Amino acid sequence: MFGITFDDIRPFIVPVIYALVIVAVLPLMAGYIVLLERKAMAHMQARMGPMRVGPHGLLQPIADAVKLLLKEDIVPDKADVLLFWIAPLASVTMALLAYAALPFGPTFQIADLDVGLLFILAVSSLGIYGIVLGGWASNSHYSLLGALRSAAQLVSYETAAGLALVSGLLLGGSLSMKSLVEAQDQTGVWFVFVVPISFFIYLVASIAETNRAPFDLPEAESELVAGYMTEYSGFRWSLYFLAEYANMIVVSGIAVTLFLGGWLRPLASFHDHLFGLPFEALDVLPTLIFLGLAAWCVKLATRQTVPVQKMVMFLVVGLFVVLAAAMAWALTSPLMAAVHGAFWFITKVVLYLYAFLWFRFTFPRYRFDQLMKLGWQFLIPLALVNLLMVAIGLMLRQQFGWWLLWSAVLSNGATLVFALWLSADSAKAAPEKAADLLGGGK
Repeated sequence: MFGITFDDIRPFIVPVIYALVIVAVLPLMAGYIVLLERKAMAHMQARMGPMRVGPHGLLQPIADAVKLLLKEDIVPDKADVLLFWIAPLASVTMALLAYAALPFGPTFQIADLDVGLLFILAVSSLGIYGIVLGGWASNSHYSLLGALRSAAQLVSYETAAGLALVSGLLLGGSLSMKSLVEAQDQTGVWFVFVVPISFFIYLVASIAETNRAPFDLPEAESELVAGYMTEYSGFRWSLYFLAEYANMIVVSGIAVTLFLGGWLRPLASFHDHLFGLPFEALDVLPTLIFLGLAAWCVKLATRQTVPVQKMVMFLVVGLFVVLAAAMAWALTSPLMAAVHGAFWFITKVVLYLYAFLWFRFTFPRYRFDQLMKLGWQFLIPLALVNLLMVAIGLMLRQQFGWWLLWSAVLSNGATLVFALWLSADSAKAAPEKAADLLGGGK
């Protein structure tokens, strides 16, 4: 009728399907990341986690979602109603939009942009407007202080994170997320082994950017009740948490893509084949991992005393066996690169997310002055010197033919010396500052 054929719209169908999958699956993923967080915390503290809602507590995220939907939605008196409604939507929308350029594998990506990394950083940075607007619109001192803290924290640590990412971009030579992974494939080494200090800086900065402990000062319940979301209730309150967990996945995806090889398997430069088989020896790792998880769940199932718990554990065993069979089938399938690539990408993201949980239950919360000092007086100077040293190392490699390992040792060694000097200078200044505070500045 309008002269549009199926061939005209075919290029748009797959990206739309990918977008619908992300929007549909992400809230469920966020709920079960919360469950994993509570389970991991309980395990580390030698106590029981959520166990009552569903077998082994597996229905707890669904129960939480239903509870939040049914809770009374309260708007504070004299609040700016329009901004109060828009603020959490802005945060979660920006977090979801950042997924458009994030590659979950060699084929699962909504849009392969030439400036993909820049797009993700720019869009995810806009999420701060949802936090600031929520704090301002709530007409609450606690909320406003939390919003201002979050704005200051994000500006501070985004600077350090951006400088750390630039050193990786110098190695990859592109802003395209796929090209960065392909550059690591061609080099034969993940960038984390070339610029480990950049990865460390980005790891710390990503924790602060997502307001995670020990840097969760914008929502510190001991000081600000809940910070910028103090006046929010019901489902709008949960949108802020959905945005937080969505941003955790985004920063994890950036770290995996830029530093950890993206969808590449470990030792991707080795191409040994087993007994003349059409697939490589290391390609059987996903199958072996799922079989190992199945064996571990069998061991856990034998320890369960409640029949329902034991049945669920054996269902999980069956799930892992099916996934192992799918990975084995993919070895001789044209979809092998897509399936195994998605497996390795998701596995790396899960391990990076586990670091968020581990740090939360390990380190005490910083004071806000300590948080800002770490960002401005340590991470940003360290990131600047590290970027300079990486650039010098690359220049020596390109102009004088230095081996990549020599350039990496030189740049990282010089940066470590500077980091030690910064730490020693900070440790020397700390007692003097404490004495000034105790002595009233005399």
